[in-house]
Amino acid sequence: MKHELLDILACPIDKHYPLKLFVISENWEEAVTKEGEKIKWIEISTGVLFCEKCNRWFPIVEGIPIMLPDELRQKEEDLQFLSKYSEYLPKEIVEKGKPWSLSDK
Repeated sequence: MKHELLDILACPIDKHYPLKLFVISENWEEAVTKEGEKIKWIEISTGVLFCEKCNRWFPIVEGIPIMLPDELRQKEEDLQFLSKYSEYLPKEIVEKGKPWSLSDK
């Protein structure tokens, strides 16, 4: 996911904007334009988007934000993600985030 996408993403639950970004890992990407100019950007490969209004968090996995409504999310996968990356995320997400947190185990 590129940083520019943050300008258009809103919480799918309450439509709050902007979402807060927590980057866990990122990569530099590079391309060449038709004119031969090199351009570089940072791609977020792993992270979390967080809605400060409803306290929901959405994982970014392999550069893709997973922004599903609660009923379509996979609780076990989300809890595994939180366990794996808990040291990189704020306590409010790890312990009190919605739709679930590590305190829901």
